[in-house]
Parts: sequence; structure tokens; C-alpha cells
Amino acid sequence: MLGLKKLIERFKGTQVHALNPPDSNGVNTTGSSSTPGNCRVKFKGSKQKSSKACSGSGAETLIPFGFPRTDHLEPSIEPHLKPIQLIETLADLFAGLKLYSILSSLGDPKLLRRCLRAARQHALDVHSKVVLSAWLRYERREDELEGVSPMDCSSRFILECPKATLVSGYDPNSIYDNCKCYQECAKSTDSHISKVKTLEEDSDVSFCVGNEEIDCIRFKIAALSRPLKAMLYEGMRAVDLYSRTRRVDLFPPEVVLELLSFANRLCCEEMKSDCDIHLASLVSCIEDALILIEYGLEERANFLVASCLQVLLRQLPSSLYNPKVTKMFCSFEAKERLASAGHASFILYYFLSQVSMEVNTVSNVTVMLLERLRECAAQKWQKALALHQLGCVLLERQEYASAQCCFEAAAEASHVYSLAGNARCRFKQGQRYSAYKLMSSVISEYKAVGWMCQERSLYNVGKDKIDDLNTATELDPTLVFPYKYRAVLKAEEKQTTAAILEIDRIIGFKLEPDCLELRAWFLIAIEDYGCALRDVRALFPLDPNYRMFDEHISGEILIEFLNLKVQQGSQVDCWMQLYDRWSCLDDFGSLAVIHQMLVNDPGKSLLRFRQFLLLLRLNCQKAAMRCLRLARNLSSSEHKKLVYEGWILYDTGHREEAIARADESISIQRSFEAFFLKAYILADTSLGPESSYVIQLLEEAIRCPSDGLRKGQALNNLGSIYVDCGKLDDATNCYMNALEIKHTRAHQGLARIHFLRNQRKAAYDEMSKLIEKACSNALVYEKRSKYCDGLMAKNDLNMATRLDPLRTYPYRYRAAVLMDEQKDNEAIKEVSKAIAFKPDLQMLHLRAAFYESIGDLKSAVCDCEAALCLEPNHIDTLDLYNKARGT
Repeated sequence: MLGLKKLIERFKGTQVHALNPPDSNGVNTTGSSSTPGNCRVKFKGSKQKSSKACSGSGAETLIPFGFPRTDHLEPSIEPHLKPIQLIETLADLFAGLKLYSILSSLGDPKLLRRCLRAARQHALDVHSKVVLSAWLRYERREDELEGVSPMDCSSRFILECPKATLVSGYDPNSIYDNCKCYQECAKSTDSHISKVKTLEEDSDVSFCVGNEEIDCIRFKIAALSRPLKAMLYEGMRAVDLYSRTRRVDLFPPEVVLELLSFANRLCCEEMKSDCDIHLASLVSCIEDALILIEYGLEERANFLVASCLQVLLRQLPSSLYNPKVTKMFCSFEAKERLASAGHASFILYYFLSQVSMEVNTVSNVTVMLLERLRECAAQKWQKALALHQLGCVLLERQEYASAQCCFEAAAEASHVYSLAGNARCRFKQGQRYSAYKLMSSVISEYKAVGWMCQERSLYNVGKDKIDDLNTATELDPTLVFPYKYRAVLKAEEKQTTAAILEIDRIIGFKLEPDCLELRAWFLIAIEDYGCALRDVRALFPLDPNYRMFDEHISGEILIEFLNLKVQQGSQVDCWMQLYDRWSCLDDFGSLAVIHQMLVNDPGKSLLRFRQFLLLLRLNCQKAAMRCLRLARNLSSSEHKKLVYEGWILYDTGHREEAIARADESISIQRSFEAFFLKAYILADTSLGPESSYVIQLLEEAIRCPSDGLRKGQALNNLGSIYVDCGKLDDATNCYMNALEIKHTRAHQGLARIHFLRNQRKAAYDEMSKLIEKACSNALVYEKRSKYCDGLMAKNDLNMATRLDPLRTYPYRYRAAVLMDEQKDNEAIKEVSKAIAFKPDLQMLHLRAAFYESIGDLKSAVCDCEAALCLEPNHIDTLDLYNKARGT
């Protein structure tokens, strides 16, 4: 163990800021993200021994940096717009970047992509199209797919197509179009320019200088320099040929550049436009872009500048590591040059600053980009956003006075949440009571929301601090910091088991890496190394670059140490564990087992695919898509790659193309996953006459080789379709077969069949069997509540809410019961409780219906408009909206 201690000691001095100091001029090249909003455990490194449980030799060895303390914990100020009246603010919006900036705090990547797509769809000018198209691509990270260049046209996403962005104008239906990019046949042209006649000694060219005409001999003047030669021979011949053919694609790029310069100086607008467009089509890499953008800016060739800009933006974040690129964007002078060509805008610097904040929050590059963002801000919300984000970054850089000025200015621009940043800066400068008074005044002036109480808790003490934290959790149970603080406080009070139970509350419905880290900390303290290893393993799919113990050591190192404490099983043992955890609906534990299996077999694409499925179920969208792309990249067979690409297409809303990928995969090799993918996509809509076809596809899938876990899922899905078709006996057989291979979720299907046969007690008992195997699953309690009445249903729904407050059905059910009892205000209050921290489409629609039923049409219209921001084509909400407006 002495060797292990020495190995750990190597990491004691390793700090992130030692590699990337705040005053660095470069960008963090580690690829790690330090975006404000990640509520990391802050720990200063003393080796305290706060409890007997923490003083064991094993725990001390594994945690040489000591244990977390409450006085070192604090949440980050989120770098987003957080309006006090979220629903009323949403009601005033339908699309655009303001909506994106507000919804960013909700953390729903699909919702944010929808905002970007809507903004791109409504973009009129080339500049906006270029930026938004690159932003969409950045959010999708297509560069993670092997063999895909950032400038490749995917032949399906027209809103991300690099060629479509260079076409000005607005097409309201383009968002639904497939890309029409095809390789144009090279035009058969005779690029040969007729030979020049032998020049005679007589003068053959004249220069006009003032009022005097000077006759010269062309070849002798041309011999003086290469530029003169290019201008007098290639350049003038090109002008002559263009005048007759109106084509510039006959010439090499350097000649076209001469033509561009010639046209610009002699006001040949048509020739300038043709040169501009042609040169824009030639830009394909960063090197080209950095050279040609200078010509474009000099000659005011806006299409060329747009094309160069597109190349630089579509290679983010890697292009930010190029100092020439950062120089082009960061300085005030650079911004002014871009502005002169119509290519400096709020939207551009919003995108660049977001990327830079993800790369390295505290870098000088981030600060300079945010300063440019502030200079480009014209509207009030834009100024508030730029100032607030700059304040967040300066706060992270510990430049408290400057940060406070930014937060104060943002608050003056009506962004109340910036007052939290103001209070934090005061606190950091030793003004604790001033910070407390400021947050108390905010709470008294506005309707309290969770973040207000959370922020004031930092400046409170004793019981009042805990009361603030408890109120914050009651108002917004998704806030992570209160759980972490209460957990660490219990650990300090030598109640480590209670600390684990507290942090379990948030992990149960919101999987955050730092919460898993904290629980691992506690588990090591009580020497439960097996569960600690589980938590550390589960971290990796969420954040492969995560560093433990205040970022001192990597997770891989900790896993190596914990492996010495825990007996390691073989790959066969891992499969057995996976079956057991899967049957217990332990998605989190399954995730950890799969990580262990990947260590033994890192190139196994099927395991990456399993990670994707689990992460989707755990509502970790971005991590899920990263695993899916890795599965595609690692796949050694074409038919598997096609299946994974099909899932990617389906996830991004391209249903028909996803089905085409499944068909192509089946044509190469019949496989379980290809049939399952196609059946899943077809079943995700109103089936109707397609039911029999989906049944056939699932039966084909089951006949193909696969493991029991996936076959259990297919049998479960097949049973659901049989139920929808009224074939209850066939459905029962499917569910029973699924249960035989430990697909425990089939209990839910059997319960549904019992209910349809008017056997409610049997349905309830069936769900109770599932609860015995998965006692902490909110969905199971929610489903069982449908098969009982009164107090039993209420208890199940309350349990579901306690386990996962993000599930909306319990709130909707309780509200509907209250409305039936004519308790209108209580019903609206119940729905509003959830809307306050989760503005869900269904919840907003329900509350709007409640408002409409009691005659509060103004509130109904407001909720409908907010719901339509989330889903503009929701038919039921549109009908209710028109009804409430009387149209």
C-alpha cells in the first residue's frame, strides 16, 4: 500500500489552474469544461478527520486530500437569463435567440436545438444563416463521426448545409426540406486561352496618370515584377474573357482575386459578385479561410467573408485553439473589420462566447469574446445577457469588483437574477451582511423562487440557513446545492449513512457527476468500496474527462485503487451482474457494469449502444448521443454502423431517413437491432394499419441472434402492440416469455392486461411484484396508482413525486381530482407548483384549460402562448388558444 500512497502523492500538486491559469492568453487545450453552472464540490485540501468512519486507514489512503466541508461548498451563478416570471416571458416569445437564452437554464438539448432550428429557419441574411447553421452543427457534434468533415453536406439537414447558408432570403418551409446538394457535373469547358500573339516592339498598352496618357510596351513593364505581370497578362486577359463569357470559373484562384480587385476598383458590380461567389465556393479548410478572409475584408467581398467565417465556425471548438482564429475574433479592431463587411453581430459573438465558456470559462479569450458580445448588444435582453455572462466569468476569475459592476448593470437592464451575482461578489469581498440584505430584499419584492432562497442561505447561519435551503428545495427540487450542503453537513455531524440518503434523493432523478462524486466520497468514508467503485464507474459515461477530489486526480486512477479493494469478476460475471441489475430496473447500476465491461473490451460497439439506451432512460441526452456516436465509430461492420446512424437520425427527427438506414442494414445482414429499429420508429406514431407490419418486424427481430436483455425488450414492445390491437392472449404470452428471461418491466404490461379485463386487484398485485424488485422507481409507483383509488392512489402518487419530482403525471392527476371537487384554486396551485421548476407542455396546457374553464381567459392565453413556445404545432393547445382568444 506504500506504493499506492506514493502514486497518489504524485497527484497532490496537480491542479487544473496550474495548467490553465486564469491570466493565460490561450484557450484551455485539455478539452475539459468549466462552464459556470456546474455546482462542483469546492474543497481546499486540508486533511481533516471529522469522524471515526473517516479515519480508517483504507479511507485515508484513498482520499489523501481529506473530506468535503460545508464552508467550502457553494453553487455557481448560472450564465443564463432567468426571468422572474418565466411563463409570462415565454408567452411574449415564439422563436429566436432570446427564447434559446431563456430555455438554456432548463438543460433540455432537444428543446434548445428546436429553438436554433426555428431561428435558422427564419434567418434572412447570409451572415445569420452561416452562424446558426454552424451553431446547429456544433450542438450535434457531427465531427465525432469518423469520416465526416465539418464542411461536408450531410445530404439531409438543409438547415445545416454549408451551401444553403450562402443563399440569402427566407423560406418558411425549409426546415422540413431534405438537402438538395448533389455533386454537379463538372461543366465541360475549354479552359484553354488562345495563345497570345507575338508582341511587337510598338507600344501596346497605355496608362492614364492624371490627364496624361502614357504609352508603354506591355512585356517590358510586365518584366519589372510578378504582380505587374499578373495584372497585365493573366488579369487583363481574364477581364477580356469574362467580358465575353461572363464566367470566372475558367481561371485559377489567384487570377480571380486579381479580377475581384479590378472589379472593386472600377465598379464592375456584376464581375465583383461573380468573383465573390466563386471564391466563396473554394474555401474548404482553416488555412484557406485565414488567407482568403483577408482578401474578402479588404475588397468588401461579403460572400467570401461569409464562406471563410463558415469554415472557422464549423470547426469549433478546435478552431479556437488556433491563435490566428482567436485574433480574428477577439480584439475590438478585429470586430470592427468584420462589422465593415457586415459580419460582426450579437449572434456571432453569442455563439463564440458560448463555445469558449465550454472550453475554458476563465480564459482571456472568453473575456474578450464576451466584451465583444456586450459591444454588439442592441436590445435590452441582449445587454442583460452579455453583462450577466461576463459577470459570471469574472466571478470565476476572482475579479470580484469588476464582476459586481457587470451584475449591477445587468440588473439595471431588468435581469433580476443578476442580483444573485451581485450578492455573491459582495460576499466574496467580505460584505456578508450586505449580501444577505440584498437577497432578503429580492425575496420580499418578488414572488420567491428556489434560487433566491438558495442564494440567501449562503449568507445565513444556523437554523435559518437550513430553513432557506429546505424552502429552496420545496420551491425547486431540481436545485442540486441544497442536497449537497445538507449531505455534507450530516457527514460533518458523523452521520455518514444519513448523508448518503440525502444525496440519494437528488441522484434518484437527476444524475449529476459531482453528486456521484460526493456519494463516492461518503461511501469510501464508510469503506463501502464496492458501491464507491460503482459510482465512479458511472461517472465516465456522463463525463469522460471528469476529475475527482476537487479535480486533483482522474477517475481512472481512483478506479485502479478501488479495484484493489473489490474482487473483480470476469466478463461472464459482468454479464450476470448486468442481467440482475437490469431485472431490478437498476439503470444506474447497469451503467456502471457496462463501464467495467468496456474496460475489458473497449472496442465493443454493442456495449456503447447499451450505454446509449441506459443514458436515454436516465434523461442524460447529450451523454447518450456521445455514446451512440462512439458506437457508430467503433463498429467494425457496415450493417451495424447503419443501425447506429439510423438511431442518430431518428433522435434528430429524420424518421424516413432512419427507416432507410434500417432497410439498408437489413439488406446487408438480417439482424435483431435493424429489425428492432425499424419497428420502434414505426410504432412511435399512431399505428393503424401498420400494426401488423410492426408485429412482423418484431417477430423477425426475435428470431435473429441476440441476448436476453434485448429480446426481453422486443417481447415487451410486441406485447404492447398486441394490447393496442386487442389481442390480449397474444400479449400475455409475450409478457410471460419476457419475464422468463428476467425482463421485469413486463409486469407492467401484464398489469395493463388485467386492468383491461376488469381485474383491478390483479393489476395492482402485478405492479406490486414490480415494486418489490424496483422499490425506488417513481414510474412504477405512478403506474400502480392507476389501478387503485382514494388514499392508496394518493400515497403511490406522493411516493412517485418524492422519488422523482420531475414526473408530471402525479401533479396532473392530483389537480384533476381537485377540479372534480370544484376546488379550482387548489387545482391551479397544484399544477403551478410543478410549472415553477418544469414548464412542461402538458402542464401548461392543463393549467390553460383550468383557467379557461373558470373564465380567466387572459391567463389561459398566456399559458397557451408559453406552451406554443415549447411546441409550436401542438394541436390541442392551438385549439384551446383560439378558443380562449375567441377566434
